[in-house]
Order: sequence, then structure tokens, then C-alpha cells
Amino acid sequence: MNEERLVKGLKKKQMWAYETLYNEYAPRLGSVIKSYLGTDDVEDVLQETFIKVYKNIRKFRGDSKLSTWLYRIAVNICKDIIAKRAKKKEYLTDFQENDDYATFEPPASTNVFKEVMDELSLEELMKVVEKLAEDDRLLIRLRDIDGMSYEDIAGIIDKPVGTVKSRLHYARKRLKELLEEVGYSEHSR
Repeated sequence: MNEERLVKGLKKKQMWAYETLYNEYAPRLGSVIKSYLGTDDVEDVLQETFIKVYKNIRKFRGDSKLSTWLYRIAVNICKDIIAKRAKKKEYLTDFQENDDYATFEPPASTNVFKEVMDELSLEELMKVVEKLAEDDRLLIRLRDIDGMSYEDIAGIIDKPVGTVKSRLHYARKRLKELLEEVGYSEHSR
């Protein structure tokens, strides 16, 4: 789909453009939301994301890719939810174990995931990933699972590319330590 044509359709409030946008991005956004929040708030955040797009599409100037803008909206909503939870000291549990957003296949080009996929099942690996902090899970998700560029991730989290690379390095290091705790070792392969 031509992004420029899609944006024009969205700005003109054409139904086909919103359907295309939702069909194209809802699964990917849902999976990022799930990895960021680790709860069953995915549908609510998706809905809020697309409402914000509907209300603010005329403000989209095209300085970044449409997908980067969408991810940034979703991540900001997730951050707001986390901030509200911290204020209320809510402790939510994810009772949904098998939903559409948790079942994904990492692309062949991933690094951390590729290293351990032969030894651990995806389910075991994702249980370890869930132990990471929200920001670490988000970075691992965007780069190692979704295969996004550092530049796109920088646009989504509103940080410089160097910061993204540094934080991702430490997130991968923490993931490796967690994997070693559950018995995975590069030398055990």
C-alpha cells in the first residue's frame, strides 16, 4: 500500500483508508502493546490508538513514517497506563495466555531469539522475556522480533539512535542473564 495515498485517504476520512490502516497495523501494534504492558489491555489500547489517529491525522505532517507515528501513539498510551498504575499501585495479572497477540513467529534475522530458538520453545522464551522491564521488552520486541530499524525505534520512543542502541545492548545483556538463570547457555548447544 502506498503510504502517501493511505494518509490522504485518512485525512479525507475515507472508510477504506481506516480499514486498510487497521488491518495492516492492528496485529503488529497489538503485539507491541502486549509485550510492553504484559496485560490484557491490548484491545483498549488499540482502540485508543486508532481513535487518536482518527482525531489527529490532519496534524500528521509526514516527518516520519506513518508506522512510526502509530507506534509512538501506542507506546505513549502504554506509558500513560503504566504511570496511572504506579500512582494507584495496581497490580494486574494477565489471565489470557493464548491470545492472537502472543502467538507470533520471530523473523529469521533476529539475534537473541535466533540464538535460543533451537533450545527453548517460543513459549519458554517468552516467559523469560516477560521478566524484563517494560522498556527492555519493548526494545527487544521492536528490534529483535519485529525487525525494525534503529531509526524507526528512535522515532517511536523519542530517543536518539545512540541511546536506542545502548539501551538495546543492555536489554539483550539482561535477557541473556535471565536465560542463563533458566539453564540456557550458549555452550550447551
